[in-house]
Amino acid sequence: MIDSHYEWQVLTNATDSEDQQLAESLGLPIVMVKLLKKRGLTSATAIETFLNPSPAEINDPFMLHDMERVIDRINEALINGEHITIYGDYDTDGITSTAIMYETLTMLDADVDFYVPNRFTDGYGPNKDVYERLIRQGTQLIITVDNGVSGHAAIDFANENGVDVIVTDHHEIPNELPAAYAIIHPQHPESEYPYKYLSGVGVAFKVATALLEEIPQEMMDLVALGEIADLVPLTGENRVLVTYGLKMLAQTTRPGLQALMELAGIGLHEITAEKVAFGITPRLNAIGRLESAQLGVELLVTQNPDDASNFAQTVNQLNDTRKQIVNDILAEAKSQIATVDLTSQKTIVLAGDGWHEGVLGIVASQVVELTNRPTIILTQANGKLKGSARSIEGFDLFQALSAHDDLFSSFGGHASAAGLSLVSSNLDKLKVAFEHEADIQNIILGTKAPLIIAEKLPVEAVNEQLLMAIQRLAPFGNGNEQPYFEITGIVSDIKQIGAEKNHLKFNLLANDVKLAALAFGKGELGTGLLIDKAPLNVVATLTENTWQGQTSLQLMVKDLQQGGLAIIDQRTNKLRPDNFKLTGQYVFFNPKVKTQLMPYLNTESSAVSITNGDKLVNNVPTILVDLPKKLADLELLKGYQFKELRVIFYTSQHVYLESLPTKADFGKLYKYFLGHANIPIRDELSKLAKFLQIGVNQLSLMITVFFELGFVRIENGVLNVLPNPEHADITSAPSYQGWITKQAIEKSLIYSKTSELTKILESLIS
Repeated sequence: MIDSHYEWQVLTNATDSEDQQLAESLGLPIVMVKLLKKRGLTSATAIETFLNPSPAEINDPFMLHDMERVIDRINEALINGEHITIYGDYDTDGITSTAIMYETLTMLDADVDFYVPNRFTDGYGPNKDVYERLIRQGTQLIITVDNGVSGHAAIDFANENGVDVIVTDHHEIPNELPAAYAIIHPQHPESEYPYKYLSGVGVAFKVATALLEEIPQEMMDLVALGEIADLVPLTGENRVLVTYGLKMLAQTTRPGLQALMELAGIGLHEITAEKVAFGITPRLNAIGRLESAQLGVELLVTQNPDDASNFAQTVNQLNDTRKQIVNDILAEAKSQIATVDLTSQKTIVLAGDGWHEGVLGIVASQVVELTNRPTIILTQANGKLKGSARSIEGFDLFQALSAHDDLFSSFGGHASAAGLSLVSSNLDKLKVAFEHEADIQNIILGTKAPLIIAEKLPVEAVNEQLLMAIQRLAPFGNGNEQPYFEITGIVSDIKQIGAEKNHLKFNLLANDVKLAALAFGKGELGTGLLIDKAPLNVVATLTENTWQGQTSLQLMVKDLQQGGLAIIDQRTNKLRPDNFKLTGQYVFFNPKVKTQLMPYLNTESSAVSITNGDKLVNNVPTILVDLPKKLADLELLKGYQFKELRVIFYTSQHVYLESLPTKADFGKLYKYFLGHANIPIRDELSKLAKFLQIGVNQLSLMITVFFELGFVRIENGVLNVLPNPEHADITSAPSYQGWITKQAIEKSLIYSKTSELTKILESLIS
């Protein structure tokens, strides 16, 4: 069987007459109506409003607290020719916020520049030293975007030096607000703004709208980028902003964005929130993760095509570097995880020397995905540790770490993510404390992360009409997730694709209907799927696939499960340490091979000599390491339950492709032996094989047969013919019969196709 990675939670509800009436009145599939009702849209009016976002839903910017005060102060600065500095942030939301504010003030002929803090030297938010430098260089008004609401010290310094600070932010409001000239924040305690979930770029856009006295539609492409990147809920006003922002992005005239999307392989005509999230956002975020994010703003605001192309090339290269760094750190992290007792440990805390600080949050998220455990990833240098933490559903990270804030030099975050630094000597204390908090919050080992499924659907219900209806829910994102459906069918036409064969492409069949499916990161399972046999359950979203001008429906698989015996084919003729990384039970048919290979197993794995009577454990990963001497040995596995069965079937000596020596070959060799005495076969077997023009394995077999039948004597590696041996049939020798048996076993277990091997093992084990 292949088990699911997630816990599937189907939000089922029966279809009633009201659902049917709504579906008919709105012209929607019944599945769509049920889905919308689950999301709180229960009337035709509510559904129509949601499916047809309107600019009328964009709120008046002057409803935000302090907006009039902000506009008056900026206009005053414009009149007086004051030098304005926009103080931004280094992620995509901050970069786009900076670009919008800069373009707006430039349109108004302001004396304006921008400063994006460096993640490594300045840190997040207002920095007193940077403010001091800016003021010394002539800045007379500072406008923060996507930061500032917690910047007390820097803002106080600016006030003391006669420089006003306008804060525009959306992050969590502290108990005490800074003494800024004005604060624009959708959740300001004195605000009556009707929508609370704008991102930083959304807030900057509201200021731009108020300053320009109209909605600057040409800037909405940047709004879409920032809002999608910052994972704010795509509901209410955000849904409208992103919907129209994506339309503007599809016709953007920004040379920087055009060049970047071309490098990302994204056509303007195919812009979606998903393509932004996975194609553009990682590239823009990579800038601030590795270098100064000033480059990101320059990319977005330049009108020079040559500069745009150069900027885009640099950004793309930074993203490639970022991916390689993440892969390298993740590989080291996995090696450390292999030493962790996951049967008892509820949390993961990993540290490495020189791990790049800018990508630790990405690595932490990937480790959480792998282990379903709250995770802290730290980089170590000069006796200090700095890093990122990510959580799982049901575990409050901020609460857990706040209880031990005495361990940290600095710490900040929220329930699902945090940043922290500490001295290296506190690492062991942190591990103990983090594990203790997991006990307090009652993390239960063995539980899977939940995966919410909108509906179970038969294959025949998945069609272009349903896809078109689902696409009306877009843009998808936080708060408006693309719906997952559970679909069951028979597997056919499996292909492992990708440079490293780590993705799966296959078809799902049922009732004469065939659906194409793609499963990223599931390549290893390809050899374990039962083709044309046991039903496969998949959880997938519905997407379009365009190939050679033809567009068709495709399932994008998130998770899958299948009953029956899952055989994962890892057969090889050369063993490597990677063959023994998996924690599980390694089954050996030859005790000598077990003795040789046991040192390569990790400490959590077990070695089982099945032919010596060792017992297996049910429902743990099981690896068949070496080739059995006879097929009947595999029947020793009967009666056990396997979560998965991996087969290596290693043998140091392959005989299937070598022909069995003929009687003539035996006669020729015996004649040679009769004419020679004291033949040193131990030291010169290869020379003798070459002289006789016969394979070493074949020569070794014939010598063994002669020895077993009493034709020769071998002492201390030296062979001599025995006088007057009794007549015997060479085919009766045990080694001769063993060669025939091994050829048959190799044919069945080594040289068979995966599908054939599966059938053989099922017949012997089930």
